[in-house]
Amino acid sequence: MKIKDKIRKNYSSLRKKKYYEIADNFYLPLISLIKKFSIKNIKLALYYPSNYEVNTIPLFKILKKKKIKFSLPTIISTNNKMKFIQWNYLDPLKVNRFGMLEPNISSKTIKPNIFLIPLLAYDNQKNRLGYGKGFYDNFLNKYLKKDKKLITIGVAFSFQKYNKLPVSKNDVKLNYILTEKGMV
Repeated sequence: MKIKDKIRKNYSSLRKKKYYEIADNFYLPLISLIKKFSIKNIKLALYYPSNYEVNTIPLFKILKKKKIKFSLPTIISTNNKMKFIQWNYLDPLKVNRFGMLEPNISSKTIKPNIFLIPLLAYDNQKNRLGYGKGFYDNFLNKYLKKDKKLITIGVAFSFQKYNKLPVSKNDVKLNYILTEKGMV
């Protein structure tokens, strides 16, 4: 078993054991960061939580009150790629082949400029370990070449911190990590 696979297995189990519901104030550092940008220019990419990921549903509610639009990832099954679809809180979602919820692909496609990204583990260098399919890394590698100003924020519990993750040339380093202890 590869080292990344071992870490994935351990941290997936750890997240399941230590998972807890977060309070709305978890997202205050993110809201402060967003306020630095013009709301008209924000194209926020979120994720719908699954597999004991940090719960983003409180954030959906906060953003709806602030009238900030956002999108969710959708897997394009024909080529194993991902795109982001505009989604309004409480609009219907469908289950994809990985058992995750995503918006209907016929809705409006968005090119986000701020990404909230789930992860299994992270380190002090802001490296992220995901589920191993490379969806986020592939998407971000493609779009970071076109727009170096994209902001990537990993969302995790502080117990998901790993000393030093092994990285490959395709792994995208995050700009920030958001935990219950604030923005790293």
